[in-house]
Amino acid sequence: MRSTTNQNFADIPDRLSPDCPRGCQPYGAPTAERARVLAGVMEASEKFLQDYLNSCSPPGREHSCHDLWLKYVEPFSDRIIRDSYGSIAALQGDGPLVVLEAHSDEIAWLVNYISPDGYVYVVKSGGSDAVIAPSKKVTIYSRKGPLPGVFAWPSAQNRSNADNAPKTSNLFIDVGCSSKEEVLELGIDIGNPILFDEDVTLLNGRLYAGKALDNRVGGFIVAEVARKISDARSSLAFSLCAVNAVQEEVGLHGAEMMADRLRPKIAIVVDVTNDTNTPRMDKQEKGDIGVGLGPVLVTAPSIHPLLLKRLVATARSHNIPFQRLAMSRSTGTDADAFAYAGAGIPSALVCVPIKYMHTTVEAAHKEDIAASIDLLYHFIQSLDLAELEADGLFGASYATRPDSAPRQVPAEAK
Repeated sequence: MRSTTNQNFADIPDRLSPDCPRGCQPYGAPTAERARVLAGVMEASEKFLQDYLNSCSPPGREHSCHDLWLKYVEPFSDRIIRDSYGSIAALQGDGPLVVLEAHSDEIAWLVNYISPDGYVYVVKSGGSDAVIAPSKKVTIYSRKGPLPGVFAWPSAQNRSNADNAPKTSNLFIDVGCSSKEEVLELGIDIGNPILFDEDVTLLNGRLYAGKALDNRVGGFIVAEVARKISDARSSLAFSLCAVNAVQEEVGLHGAEMMADRLRPKIAIVVDVTNDTNTPRMDKQEKGDIGVGLGPVLVTAPSIHPLLLKRLVATARSHNIPFQRLAMSRSTGTDADAFAYAGAGIPSALVCVPIKYMHTTVEAAHKEDIAASIDLLYHFIQSLDLAELEADGLFGASYATRPDSAPRQVPAEAK
C-alpha cells in the first residue's frame, strides 16, 4: 500500500536519488506556485486540449487533428512548414533550429475484409490491442463520412472455450447491414480507418482519461511551451521549432521525414510512458514510475547525456519534480528517429507517465502535464547552444599535425 503521508508535490525529489522516500504520495497537494501554473495553463487552453484529445488521427489520416493543432499554434508562430504527409513545424525566431516534437497519430484499425453477410473484419494500424476491442463502439471513416459500428462478440454461453480469447483474426464489426452490398453502399471501403468511439473524461478533478492521450498530451505540451515562449517575448539565440509529427505508431516515419527536412541542431521529444504503480505491473522489470510525480526523464543509447544532464539541472533549479527511467536499447519513440538521422542529431526524451497505455482509458495527471510544460519552458529559456558546443555536444574536427598536411597512405595499405 502506498504511503498517504501529506507531502508537498513540489518537494518530491528525483525518485531514483538516494534520499527519495519510496512511498511518495502521488497526488500530493500542489504548492501555491504550482497551483497557479496549473490553473493558468489548463484553464486558458482547456477548449483546445479537449478538442485535440477527442479528434481523429489514425496513422496516415491525421489531418483533422493537425488542423486543430495548426489553428492553435499559428497566432504565435512566424512560419509554418507542412510536409507532404502532414507533419507540421511551427517556427518562431531566427537562427539554428531547436526542435520540440511530439507525434499526433493514434493506434487504430483498418477495414480488411467485408463478409457476404455484411460484417467488417479488420487489421491493426499501430499497436492496437484485440483484447480490449469486444463490445466497444467505433467510428469508421468511410468515403461518405464517419459511420458508427460496434466490435461485436458472442455471449458467454455461445462461445467455445477453445476459441475464447479476442485476437485480430476473430474480431468483427457490426454496422447494421446484412450483406456486403449494403456495407459498400454505406461508403465503407477496404482500408478505411476505424477508431474507438470514446471521449476524454476527467477523474476526480485531476486525471484525464480517454483514448489517444498517447500522444496528444505530448502535442499539447509542445504547443503550450511554444505559446509561453512567445508570450514571454523571449529573445532566443535560435529558432524554436514546435513539431507535430505523423505516423509514430507505425514506425516513427513522420519524425524521420521531419528530421531530414529540418536538420535541427538538437531535438527534444515529448511522449508518454507507462505508470508502473497500477496492478499487474512489474517494477523490477519496468522501473518505478507513477502518475502525479512529475515528468519522466529517460536514459537510453539515443539520448544524449549532455542534454539529459541539462534537463535534470533545469528541473532541480526550478523545483520541478521528475522521475527517471532507463531503456537499454531503443526508446521506441521519435527521439530515436531524430537521434539517428543523417550524421546524428543530439536528442532527449521527456515523457508524461500515463496509466493503461493503448487502451480507451489512458490516464494522465494534470500536474504531470503542467510540470512538463514548466520544465521545457525553463529549459528552452536557458538553452545556450554555444555553451553546449563548447562542452562537445556537436562533436569536433581538428588537425592532428601542426602543418595540417594530408597524411600519405602507404601503397600497401591502399
